[in-house]
Amino acid sequence: MKFKSIALFMGVLWVFLLAFTLLINSEPKDADSTNADEKPKLALTPPMGWNSWNKFGCNIDEELIKEIADAMVESGMRDVGYIYVNIDDCWMAPSRDEEGNLQADPATFPGGIKAIADYVHSKGLKLGIYSSAGTKTCQGLPASLDYETQDAKKFAEWGVDYLKYDNCYNQGRDAVERYKEMRRALDTTGRQIVFSICEWGRNRPWLWAPEIGNLWRTTGDIRDNWESVMYILDQQVGLAKYAHPGAWNDPDMLQVGNGGLTTTEDRAHFSLWCVLAAPLLAGNDIRYMTEVTREILTNEEAIAVNQDPAGVQGYKVRDQGDQEVWVKPLEDGDYAVVLLNRGENAAFMAIRANEIGMPDVTSYKVRDLWAHEDKITGGRIDARVPSHGAAMFRVRVISPSN
Repeated sequence: MKFKSIALFMGVLWVFLLAFTLLINSEPKDADSTNADEKPKLALTPPMGWNSWNKFGCNIDEELIKEIADAMVESGMRDVGYIYVNIDDCWMAPSRDEEGNLQADPATFPGGIKAIADYVHSKGLKLGIYSSAGTKTCQGLPASLDYETQDAKKFAEWGVDYLKYDNCYNQGRDAVERYKEMRRALDTTGRQIVFSICEWGRNRPWLWAPEIGNLWRTTGDIRDNWESVMYILDQQVGLAKYAHPGAWNDPDMLQVGNGGLTTTEDRAHFSLWCVLAAPLLAGNDIRYMTEVTREILTNEEAIAVNQDPAGVQGYKVRDQGDQEVWVKPLEDGDYAVVLLNRGENAAFMAIRANEIGMPDVTSYKVRDLWAHEDKITGGRIDARVPSHGAAMFRVRVISPSN
């Protein structure tokens, strides 16, 4: 009886301990999973907006930013998805305040960044800000290395929604650790802030940045000429596998409408950035852009390719010297196709649907995303493409029921 009593006692104790263990282990897991479900996910499609640098450089002030916000609404850009108004370098004062905080330049932003954020938010838009993972910004102003927690807290207090984080004056310190530190600082604020890593592709960020940021620059700065656009395009080859919803390769901001490209080149540039699932950050003076520029930037059919929820980055499937074919599979089974002519003369270009990965069927609908016209084909996708130009299509299988 003594042994039976001991065995019974040990059995009851084991059941009690098991139940207690399950209870204490399950509560944190449930809490964590609830928090994970409630935490908003950012940049599930490539961010769209505007950035001050390409057109204005350091010639910025609060009136310009407010006028840009107004123009984004009035031009229809906001309504097709451009929501971030991003202030680049040169917004900050030459020194921190007495408490060590970054502060806006009182000469150009006398109302401060929070007032700008409030104005931008009142327009149904979001505000982006800039700093560097170094001791100074690229223009020599105070930056955030070793001030990450303090600066992130201030950005959140101001109502910032997006941080572009550059790589100047980095003191030779490890890039991954510097960007991780700002990621930790942003997380502690409790504010949802898109994190744009801008270390120019120096440290192969596609290998580590998806776990840290929402987008990462793959190259140096884009210039306002065709050669720069093509040079940057070439560096995107092989990077598609690293992009996915919430994490994007960034070939830098758009130069559409800045004057260094022809209208044909502008359309090609925009077509390619759309098929690459690149962030679409306009860099022109949208207050005074031409109607042609506005039509390029607000082409909803091209933007739909860029913003496709599957989040697949486009890739090159054919390279015949000056003629290239880029494709992007879409969530609904369609494919986006860009026929690019880099050459100095117009060229007739063609490819078949089954060559780009689509099923081999008898008929397809081919939608020209610039002419906004459809045609039914047996699989041939073709166009006469001008010099330095691109044709862009959305291709759909036509089933027997249609």
